[in-house]
Amino acid sequence: MGQVVDTETAKEFMKETMEKIQDGSLEMLAKELEDKSQFFQERMGNPERLKELSKEEVYNILRNIFCTRRSAKKILDEKVDYDVLKFRIHNLLYEDKPIEQRFQEFCDNLEVLDVNIRYDLAGEILHYTFPDKHWLWSRWMWDPKVKTGALPLIITDDYSLEAESLGETYLRVGKALIFVHKVGDAAGFQTISRNLYGTTVFLSCVYVIYAYTILRMRMTQEFNKVMPGLTEFSRRILGIHHLKPVSN
Repeated sequence: MGQVVDTETAKEFMKETMEKIQDGSLEMLAKELEDKSQFFQERMGNPERLKELSKEEVYNILRNIFCTRRSAKKILDEKVDYDVLKFRIHNLLYEDKPIEQRFQEFCDNLEVLDVNIRYDLAGEILHYTFPDKHWLWSRWMWDPKVKTGALPLIITDDYSLEAESLGETYLRVGKALIFVHKVGDAAGFQTISRNLYGTTVFLSCVYVIYAYTILRMRMTQEFNKVMPGLTEFSRRILGIHHLKPVSN
C-alpha cells in the first residue's frame, strides 16, 4: 500500500489549529478524554460490574457520548430497555468473536436507533472502555452516507474507507487511524499526547476547522459570531463538554 496519509495537509491543519487555540488546550482535551475513558472503564471494564449497572448509570454513559447525549432519556424510556442495552454492550465488549462481527451484530440488533447513532455508540463504548485494544469511530471522523469527516480530509485517494458492512468499515477506519497516528511526529500533533487520545483530539480539530469553513460560506455573519470556539466545539463532538464525574 502506498502513502495513506497526506502528511503535508495534516501539518497545515495542525498549524491552523495552533493559530486558533490557546496554549495547553489540546493537552487539556486529551486529559479529559482520559477521564472519560476511566469513567467508561469503571462501569464497563469488568463484565460483572457491567451486569450490575443501574438504569441511571446506563443513562449517564449515554450522556457522555455526543450522539446520544440529548436523546439518552428517550432511548431508555421509549426505544431500548436498559437491560437489553446492557446485554448488547456485554456482547460487544466480551463475546468471543472477531471485533468486526461483534460490531456488526451490535448495530444490527439495535435497529430501532438511527444507523449513525448505532456505530457512534459502538465505537465510543469499545474505545473508551478498552482504549489499548479498540479504536474510535464516530460520524465526524467518517460518515459513509455523505462521504465526509476528518479522516478523508487527511488521507490520500489511494486508501478507501468504504466497505460493504459497518463491521468492515470499522476495520478500515481503524487501519486509517493507525496510519494517522504513526505520522503524528511528522505532522506535529504527537506533542498533544503520544497515545491515541492525542490523535483523536487532532482529528476533532481537523473536523472543526473544516466545519468552520463550510459554515462560514453558508451562514450569515451574525450566525458565525455565535459559533463556539475550537476548544468548545471539539469538546462537544468528543462527548466531554458535560463530562460526568469519574467516580460515583
